[in-house]
Amino acid sequence: MRDVADAKRPAAVRVLVYSNDADTRSQVMLALGRRPHPELPPIEYVEVATGPVVIELMDKGDLDLLILDGESAPTGGMGLAKQLKDEIADCPPIVVLTGRPDDAWLANWSRAEAAVSHPIDPIRLTDAVLGVLGDSFAA
Repeated sequence: MRDVADAKRPAAVRVLVYSNDADTRSQVMLALGRRPHPELPPIEYVEVATGPVVIELMDKGDLDLLILDGESAPTGGMGLAKQLKDEIADCPPIVVLTGRPDDAWLANWSRAEAAVSHPIDPIRLTDAVLGVLGDSFAA
C-alpha cells in the first residue's frame, strides 16, 4: 500500500540537458545516471542541442532542472541561463557547465544556482544537482 508521500511524489524528475555537443550531453547523463539518490524519483532526460529549442521547451513548462553547457555555440549556456532567470518568474533551478573552475563568477552572473566545470566529474555534478533540487523531491 502506498503512503501519502508516495502519492505526492512525481513519477520522474525532468532534467533538460543542453549542449551543442552530443558527447557533452552523453557525459552529463552518464555522470548522473538514472537515479543519483535513492530518495529521488528516476530522472527523465530531455536532450537539447540548440538555444531556441531550450526556450521553446521552457515555454511549455514541466521541467524540474536545467543543465546548460556554458561552452555551447552559438548560444552559450550562461547567457541562456541569465535570459531564462530574467524572463521566467518561476524558472526551475539551473546548473551551468563552465569551461574551467575560474569561470564560476560567470555562472554567478548568469544567476544559475550551481556551476560545475569541464571535464565533467560525476561526483561534483551529482552533488550540484542534489544541492539545487534540495528537498523538493524527497520522500
